[in-house]
Amino acid sequence: NQVLLHIFKLPILKSLWTQKPLYRTFHGHSKLLASDVYSEYQAVRRGEQEIPKYFNFASDVLDKWTKIEKAGKRPSNSAFWWISGKGEEVKWSFEELGFLSRKVANVLTKVCGLQKGDRIIVVLPRIPEWWLVNVACMRAGIVLIPGTTQLSAKDILYRLQASKAKCIITDDTVAPAVDSVASESQFLKTKLIVSKGSREGWLNFSELNQSADHSCAKTRIEDSVNIFFTSGTTGSPKMTEHSQGSLGFRPLLSERYWLDLTPSDVIWNTADTGWILTSLSSVFDAWVFGSCIFVHQLPQIESATILNTLCRFPIDTLVGVPTLYRMLVQNDLSSYKFMNLKHCMSGGEPLNPEVMEKWKSQTGLDIHEVYGQTETGIICSVFKGMKIKPGSMGKAAPLFDVQVVDKNANILPPGQQGEIAVRSKPIRPLGLFSEYIDNPKKTAESERGDFYVTGDRGTMDKDGYFWFIGRDDDIIISSGYRIGPFEVESALMEHPAVAEAAVVSSPDPLRGEVVKAFVVLSATFSSSNREHLACELQEHVKKTTAPYKYPRKVEFVQQMPKTITGKIKRHELRNKEWGRM
Repeated sequence: NQVLLHIFKLPILKSLWTQKPLYRTFHGHSKLLASDVYSEYQAVRRGEQEIPKYFNFASDVLDKWTKIEKAGKRPSNSAFWWISGKGEEVKWSFEELGFLSRKVANVLTKVCGLQKGDRIIVVLPRIPEWWLVNVACMRAGIVLIPGTTQLSAKDILYRLQASKAKCIITDDTVAPAVDSVASESQFLKTKLIVSKGSREGWLNFSELNQSADHSCAKTRIEDSVNIFFTSGTTGSPKMTEHSQGSLGFRPLLSERYWLDLTPSDVIWNTADTGWILTSLSSVFDAWVFGSCIFVHQLPQIESATILNTLCRFPIDTLVGVPTLYRMLVQNDLSSYKFMNLKHCMSGGEPLNPEVMEKWKSQTGLDIHEVYGQTETGIICSVFKGMKIKPGSMGKAAPLFDVQVVDKNANILPPGQQGEIAVRSKPIRPLGLFSEYIDNPKKTAESERGDFYVTGDRGTMDKDGYFWFIGRDDDIIISSGYRIGPFEVESALMEHPAVAEAAVVSSPDPLRGEVVKAFVVLSATFSSSNREHLACELQEHVKKTTAPYKYPRKVEFVQQMPKTITGKIKRHELRNKEWGRM
């Protein structure tokens, strides 16, 4: 295998890969432009025109923003703004993004020999190259498979073999793991690395200065654009396929949808590059509105770094997982003055109402919850201006008919617990994934009657707000009672001693299973008497929620096992309890 070394060192970004200076300033711009890209599709949203047969996000959205920008009809802020946290900074306009991504598209097609429909695995941290490769793949019709930098060699081998990817791009951290399995990856033809140094036997990409003359591939709206590996409760991760339509055209169809941005807004999403939330909020849904995507490399997610960045940079919108906000509210937020922050969103798992209240009381800002999955994108949201019901994940997003159904796919009345589902027949909504690739059985199992079923349990109230109870497999059944972990966790989080809580089932000879709470203590309670504190927490939960839900077992831990996206791995805690490790 030939390896191409070093896609873009920062010095290269500033010279070899650029046409003009990369630095621009920000100016206020209060109204959405009448000539913007989103407005062009108004007739389709009204049903006066059909959804186009052909669509490519790079040519039909990004290149149109370049034209608007050149005509002086867009605020003069950047399209992309990256900081390393160590003084390095990169800013691109839409024109510069187009120029650079065309060069990269030529690298992928001419140097790597990739063709339309081929697959590339991209395992990179939050660095500018990740965004360039994303746009380059759209231009060339190449299918991008993002992966977290925490993947092991075994994970990488599985993804290479399952996806039949012909190319992988990564950095120094992950390259040794790739090398250790490359010989077993019969489909892998080319490896690319982003590195400041050289690696033996690897080509140096800085010598491959390709032309910026590239014609965008003609892609159908149903053509694959991204594949995400998503883990189920059993078996190997599934390949979830999304199309130009489900990721790229969907936000154009969606009545301003969940982000509700303008071309003068700056959005910062702190999620990992391996997760669909980053593809949504840091690529497709933000650039549809011509907004600036802000990125901090964030080698580690630390409170001080996040808070200082919000104070130093004009970020309007913050998107993060609940863990981020739980971590931030442990600080004295009154000592920080955010420069521009107006809109905060949380997604990935439910956010405890206590955290929302602490954040609001200290910053004056609400946290708007969103809910979705790799397969669906965002299907519920608390939109701007909507009444917030703490603990609720809002109402169904435009394009989606979301319901709570029983095991026979019957729609349940308000207040009744069932499975959250999206109507997928007779017409499949544009935002839904296409299929689990090479897995028709799992694709078929995800449908029940006329619905795609999420595997999450919840309720809907009479106002149409949805309430998350837990993953179907997270539900605890104790003495015949069905107990959702989230309500117990929220009750625990109300106690000042609790920084984080996770609730799972634990075996019990009498009741079959009981509620067990794993608790991370806040710093001020770290030296408290554990036995006394456990009793205090149990009594607190009994008073806060139905007494049968209280945790009969409490274990104090230093930290929770988490996914790269910050979700607590409850299944790991549950498996440990049941001796299934």
